[in-house]
Amino acid sequence: MPSKIVEECVDRLVNSGLQIVFAESVTAGRIASEFSLVMESGSILLGSVVSYDPRVKSQILKVPQQLLEKHTPESAEVTRAMANGLRDLIESDIYVAVTGLASPGGSETPEKPIGTAFIHIVMPDQEVAHREVFDGEPEEVVLKIIDKTSQLITQHIPTLKNL
Repeated sequence: MPSKIVEECVDRLVNSGLQIVFAESVTAGRIASEFSLVMESGSILLGSVVSYDPRVKSQILKVPQQLLEKHTPESAEVTRAMANGLRDLIESDIYVAVTGLASPGGSETPEKPIGTAFIHIVMPDQEVAHREVFDGEPEEVVLKIIDKTSQLITQHIPTLKNL
């Protein structure tokens, strides 16, 4: 069952007539899944590219290999490139990319601990970049990332102009 934050986000998108597409790494398709459970989501949710492995980021989303190597697959720079890579794949109003570290085995460091997430949203009139560290077990972290992503989308929908 989607959270109230996800439901509110989908409702706002439905009411605004805006469509959305995702590139998901740390959430591995769970954002699109949560959105799909909300009534009328079929009118706004176009889909999601699950790019858990860096090869999907580079081969499908066209994230440059040099960017992956320099900044790691879980970074603000790569997340931004993923969101922009979606633009070449599908036409949408809003493009959202999410990367991060919900469990050990990625690019975690003391400066980028487990629980770190990067969210990048591309809208017609602005881009929103967000970094946050979440506490909890992997599933808790993923659910918190989904809620934060939904909150950021909802927060910035009213600023869209001339649509």
